Amino acid sequence: MGESGNVRTGVLLTVLMLCLTSNLLPASHAIWLNLPALGTKCVSEEIQNNVVVLADYVVIPEDHTHPTPTISAKVSSPYGNNLHHNENATHGQFAFTTNEAGNYLTCFWVDGHHSGSGDVSLNLEWRTGIAAKDWESVARKEKIEGVELELRKLEGAVEAIHENLIYLKSREAEMRTVSEKTNARVAWFSLLSLGVCVAVSVMQLWYLKRFFQKKKLI
Repeated sequence: MGESGNVRTGVLLTVLMLCLTSNLLPASHAIWLNLPALGTKCVSEEIQNNVVVLADYVVIPEDHTHPTPTISAKVSSPYGNNLHHNENATHGQFAFTTNEAGNYLTCFWVDGHHSGSGDVSLNLEWRTGIAAKDWESVARKEKIEGVELELRKLEGAVEAIHENLIYLKSREAEMRTVSEKTNARVAWFSLLSLGVCVAVSVMQLWYLKRFFQKKKLI
């Protein structure tokens, strides 16, 4: 009875831990955008290299008596590469794996033939990293479920957090290097400016001295 009670207690503690830490798992981001009749609205997110990104977007019609307005969408990488482009659509989705670290930009705008003058509502669901993984397929493929599946999710979340920490550490090192180079350049520029000012002052004194000597004022 004692060993059985300890096993049950351990299982209960494990389930409780999973419930408490489930909020730490990366979740999908649902964004509500109001697109103006004229103009473009963009959202961006800084993503590191080799991260899976999945997104779904859909136009939410506010007036059911009129046709749903269509929009255009474009996704660009930090270096300007076109990852997704869609026109005359009321909904769409895109998926890609990042091969560049930086800000990924997603822009939406209303098509020109839209007859309305008000804003167009758009719902965007954005998932990255561990949140974009198809855990149902993983569970079916590896025949796992319940606590074991939750533990796999936690393991993936820990790996994602570790990778993010490494990425942030590398960015911090890059920023520190840039800051040190900038400080060194500012110091050299300050010394150069001081040298120019001293040289100009000496030349002015020399010129004034010669001027006053020619005028026999000194």
